[in-house]
Parts: sequence; structure tokens; C-alpha cells
Amino acid sequence: MRLKELLEGLSVLSATADLELEIPSVSYDSRTVTPGGLFVAMTGFAADGHDFIGKAVEAGAAAVLCQRAPEGDVPYVRVADSRRALAVVGANFFGHPADAMTMVGVTGTNGKTSSTYLLKAILEQAAGAKVGLIGTNQNMIGTEALPTERTTPESFEVQRLFAGMRDAGCTHVVMEVSSHALSLDRVYGVRYKVGVFTNLTQDHLDFHGTMEAYCDAKALLFQNCGTGVVNADDPWTPRLTAKAACDLFTYAETAEADLRAEDVALGADHVAFTAVTGEKRVPVRVNIPGAFMVYNTLDVLGAALALGVSLEKSAAVLAKVPHVKGRVEVVPTPGRDYTILIDYAHSPDGLKNVLSSVRGFAKGRTVALFGCGGDRDRTKRPKMGAAAAENADFLVVTTDNPRTEDPEAIIADILPGLEGSDTPYVVVTDRVEAIHWALDHAEPGDVIVLCGKGHETYQEVNHQKFHMDEREIVAEYLESGK
Repeated sequence: MRLKELLEGLSVLSATADLELEIPSVSYDSRTVTPGGLFVAMTGFAADGHDFIGKAVEAGAAAVLCQRAPEGDVPYVRVADSRRALAVVGANFFGHPADAMTMVGVTGTNGKTSSTYLLKAILEQAAGAKVGLIGTNQNMIGTEALPTERTTPESFEVQRLFAGMRDAGCTHVVMEVSSHALSLDRVYGVRYKVGVFTNLTQDHLDFHGTMEAYCDAKALLFQNCGTGVVNADDPWTPRLTAKAACDLFTYAETAEADLRAEDVALGADHVAFTAVTGEKRVPVRVNIPGAFMVYNTLDVLGAALALGVSLEKSAAVLAKVPHVKGRVEVVPTPGRDYTILIDYAHSPDGLKNVLSSVRGFAKGRTVALFGCGGDRDRTKRPKMGAAAAENADFLVVTTDNPRTEDPEAIIADILPGLEGSDTPYVVVTDRVEAIHWALDHAEPGDVIVLCGKGHETYQEVNHQKFHMDEREIVAEYLESGK
């Protein structure tokens, strides 16, 4: 593809590169540049791509797309925002794949993964669609699973995924859209038919700084979609929708809304309610426990309605959808008189949601094993401790993904949140040892919730990922006869 074709839709400030150049590849990492390719120099938080232009040229880059003109005799194209430009170039390079499919984006602090999986199932089983999925657990093209490194990949990789989905015959894409992705233009230029907002609670303030900025980042989705399906019970929704450039469809359990849940019944292995919209009343059951699943189901029903799928058809699918990995996932404990659950809860509200739900059906104690991620929002750590203490009967405080931080220092940030609480706790820094400790001290009827890792099968320490699958840890320990 010629360089000028890659630049379509961009306002070029200046250029020394030959716009008729044939460009075989595009890279935003100097280590992946191939001869004749275009290198996009983006300004980042950990590094500035402009500092690596020399290496990109040494690797064979034929031209550089940048915000600042490079030194020396380097063929370049200068634009105002190279990060946004990467998204445009990616769409051009892959032939605007998103335009060929129906796009659905889901944003919010909690519930994104469950919502995307449930909606994917509805579209496939009730509408006969072939659906691509992009999210925290994995990316999928129909039934083919692909690994993922982050909730929403960089814009060029997003476009590559879209192209793979289009080429495989996908008619719809359902994707988690993180606040980072919206702020960093990873989905710039993507037009969503439906945008979904689940909720907003404290998370990622290390990046956004304030809850207001966090909310405003989420709000960007609703400035680029056809219909916004939003939670009328969430206090942040008015701010989120203040500048929305789409039709709005509301759902709620308590507030007035276009779609409401009534007659809610919570079971140990399911939630059930009556979905009410206008004069229509449809019974709904989902085989995933927890009061929060009422909202995760309402938003899916609302999105499906916006996509032309009736409540009745959606409810029929939801009644038989299996669990989502790492979300209130039951771990087999053969012959034991206690239950182990794995959940991705890694925010104060996430802990509150899952633990309060478990408390509602646990016959014995609700035991929470949790930690906090390193190199992330430190202000939420004591709040997570307080949320755990308030909603569990016993705590095992341990390590999550410490990344480059000292695990004991992270735990020291959590413990002030336990002050003033009479909930007993123990600190076991090593997570594997902590799981063993919890199993050794389990009492009849206990429900032990392993919080924070969810679908993850690794632990990240000092930029390295070590294998750690909590399902395996539990199974091996129980098989040892301990």
C-alpha cells in the first residue's frame, strides 16, 4: 500500500517522505520494524517512540510518522497526534474491517467480561451471528480462542484483530473497551452500533488521577456509538451521558428505566428476576450467582434489544449459558466439606460484590483470600482491605501481581483498611502458601474465595510472568492428601 493511502484521513503538517512509497508493513515498536516499513513514533508514559527513530531507521524503516520532526536526513511525515494517527493508519492498512461488522463496546469498572460473554452467546444462539470477542480473558474469533495481553490492545493490533474477524466471516464484534483504550485512542475511529456502560467505582486512579477523569474517559464511548445502554442506578451515569451523542436506553433495578429487573431472587448458583420493559414481562435466569449479575444481565438484555433480539429469545439463551472462567468459578474439592471459588475481583467494589453475594448463601464462613496489584492505584489498597473486612468473616491477606513492588510493602498499604474491624485475618505473603494455609484451616461449610487472579494463570514479578494457575494449586494440594 502506498504511503499516501495509509495517510488518508490524516492532516499532514509537513513531510519529507515520498508519499508514493510502497509500504509493506507498519510498526510502532522499533524492535519489530522490517525493511521498507513505516515506523510510527508515539509519545508514551514509559517511553517516547521519538527516541527510537534512529533504531527504526537502522532496522530498515523507509519512513517515520511522528509528532516532532526527527534530526538528520530521515524521511518523515509529521502530524499533530501520532497516537491517533496510528489508529487511522491501522484502519487504512487493513481496509477498515470494523465497517464490515456490527460493533458493540462494553465499558465500566466491573462486569465487562461477563457481559461480553453473555452477549456473544445471545448473538450466536438467538441471532445466528458469528461473533468476534475482544476482552480481558481472551480474544475469540467465533469459537477460536486467542491469547490476550491487555483488555484492549494497541490500535494497530485492534485493527489487525478486526481484519482477522472480518476475514473469518464474523458479522459482529463484542469487545471490552477500557478507559485506558479510550484515553489513549486505541479505538479511535471505531464506530459502535451499541455502547454499554456497566458501572463506575474506584480503579485505575494511578492513570486517570480522579474519578471525574476516569468517568470522562468512559464517556468517550458514548460520543461514538448509535445507542448507549446505560445503568440508571449508577450515580456516575448523569456525568457519563452529559455529552453523549447517541440514543440512550436505560436499565436499572431500583430507578425508573427503559428496562427494569423486578422480583429478584438470588440463589447459591444463579440469579433470577422478571425483566420488564413497557407492558412486557419476561422471566430471566442466569446460572451465575451474585446480586451484581442482575446488572450484568440487564445490560446484556438491553444491548440485545438494541441489536434486534427479543427479551424472550435472549432469556432462553441465558438460561443455559455456562459460567465465565474466573468469575465466581467453582473449583472442584472432591470429598471436602467446603467450597472454593475463584473470582477476578480486584477493586473495592468488586470485592464487596462477590463477598456479599457469597455471604448470602455460604453455610459456614465467607473466607476472602486477596491482595493488591503492584504498580497500580495505591489509594484503593486500604479501601480493598476495608471492603474485604466488611463483607467476609475471615481474611487471608496475600500477594496478587506485585510487578516491580515489594509484596510486603503492598500488604502494608492494605492493612490500615482493617483497623477498627473485628474481622480476624492472617497475613501470608506468598500466594501459593496462602492458598495452602486457607485449605488447611477450612471449616465445614466455608466458602473460600480466591480473589484477584480470576482467569489469569500467571503471577507477574519484576516484568516476568511465572506460571500460577490457582485451579492447579488447589487440585495438587488436595491430591497430596493434605
